Amino acid sequence: MHSEEADFDVGIIGGGPAGASMAAYLAKAGAKCVVFERDLFPRPHVGESLVPSSTRVFKDLDFLAVMERERFPHKFGAVWTAAGGRREFDHDWLGMAPDVRADIRFEERDQPGVDQNYTYHVDRGKFDNLLLQHANGFGAEVFQGVAVRDVRLEAGELPQICFALGQRQVHCKVRVVVDCSGRRTFLGNRLKLRIKDPVFDQYAIHAWFEGYDRTAAMKKGSGKGDYIYVHFLPITNSWIWQIPITDSVTSIGVVTQRKHFAKRREAREGFFWESIASRPELHDALRKAEQVRPFTEEGDYSYAMQQITGDAWLMVGDSGRFVDPIFSTGVSIALNSSRFAHKDILRALETGDTSRTSFREYEGTLRRGTRNWYNFISVYYRLNVLFTAFITDPRYRLDVLKLLQGDVYEEQEPEVLARMREIVTTVENTPSHPWHQLLGDMTANAFNPAF
Repeated sequence: MHSEEADFDVGIIGGGPAGASMAAYLAKAGAKCVVFERDLFPRPHVGESLVPSSTRVFKDLDFLAVMERERFPHKFGAVWTAAGGRREFDHDWLGMAPDVRADIRFEERDQPGVDQNYTYHVDRGKFDNLLLQHANGFGAEVFQGVAVRDVRLEAGELPQICFALGQRQVHCKVRVVVDCSGRRTFLGNRLKLRIKDPVFDQYAIHAWFEGYDRTAAMKKGSGKGDYIYVHFLPITNSWIWQIPITDSVTSIGVVTQRKHFAKRREAREGFFWESIASRPELHDALRKAEQVRPFTEEGDYSYAMQQITGDAWLMVGDSGRFVDPIFSTGVSIALNSSRFAHKDILRALETGDTSRTSFREYEGTLRRGTRNWYNFISVYYRLNVLFTAFITDPRYRLDVLKLLQGDVYEEQEPEVLARMREIVTTVENTPSHPWHQLLGDMTANAFNPAF
């Protein structure tokens, strides 16, 4: 134990979903914590569609009432669509005939600890602000507009977080540092722990639209406008997301590999509309809508860390791992990271042992879960539109749904993932197979063991 006095038990870098939920968990348990957020909330952010495992955290933190009060759109499931008449729908193999439109409902599988049949779509600017305020309500100290400049981690001494207040350079001593800085990965970059993903190099361009017909790709009256949609594109490993933000505003984004992404902004916006035009029913509906936010770009998505914990520090959420967001895993991983990590932190504070070994349960759980997400996404991209076969096949439907609900942390590898990879490998090795030419251009085993 350190004889010197700490200003706070825990110092948290970043006030997004990871930092806010971590602060709420710790403050609710009585720990003295502080959050340093460089931006002023609410901040503009791409809208996001949550997965049901987030509900456990909202229940823990007494936050469900806030979600309902603010009337975030309810999300009951997911829909995948592809253009009709394409030849990938003209076959039937092992009873797995892909459908042009496949959907899945969360209520089809009972999820332990989750007692509602929906999750939420959120305006992240609004959601992040509410969650950070909620943490402050539990007693967490929150500094907004304050950027952390340095973290000093010296053996045998309390960590120091250095930041600026106006022209003054200030530092505070804490017992544990939690990096929740998101994709800036403050400690990951400072300690040179970041590993660039060798496979995924996805880029996205997106905007918000008012008055878009969310059922344009479905039969009229389908009643699925409140689902998240994934619209497959003819370009390999490329797709469109469709996420409700409010009753009338929808986030639309086009995701593709870097090699397809133009260098100039004008060309990228052209690529967006060309991609939408490959699905005429979507294009016609979107042209009738009003664009209410400018196009925004995201890129260079996925990375891992050599380690996500150390003596007196942890990484939580995107700061420690970022996986391609096709299944809207970002906020879920952030929230569940806090759910797992705060238990180790409280135990470490109580025992006085803040060494890396005190956080091994969190690190093992998170690595297991993110590895399962990563492997799921790897085989998903290889299957491309053929993934819908596993959604429509009753042998695999509920096992896939379990993954989509966010329950990925318990098993080393879910059986359905091994089966999916086995089937894809068979197709890869059989050039005459009717699916062979329809696979994405990643291999089923295209992942780095470090991930």
